[in-house]
Amino acid sequence: MCFVDNEGNILVPKTVRPLMEYKPTMLGEKKGSKKQYRHGKLHIREYDDCYSVHYDKIDPHKDPFGHILVDASKYIPGIMMLSVLSDYLINSEK
Repeated sequence: MCFVDNEGNILVPKTVRPLMEYKPTMLGEKKGSKKQYRHGKLHIREYDDCYSVHYDKIDPHKDPFGHILVDASKYIPGIMMLSVLSDYLINSEK
């Protein structure tokens, strides 16, 4: 088994660490995982046989906007479109 995936995440087999003590979170892309956990900048995804682990540059709990700009920048176009659409809907009701 390779212990690093194609995105640079470290893969930890559940035989090494069967339980996770952190609280599950909704923040982050699931990417097929069963659950996700966050502890500061640490982002963990739980799969059937392993955990996928990486560090974000910015903690999304402390700085959500900074996290989107730096660690999740692919969502910026969608956020901009939602902003334009909501502005249009608000102004069309006047």
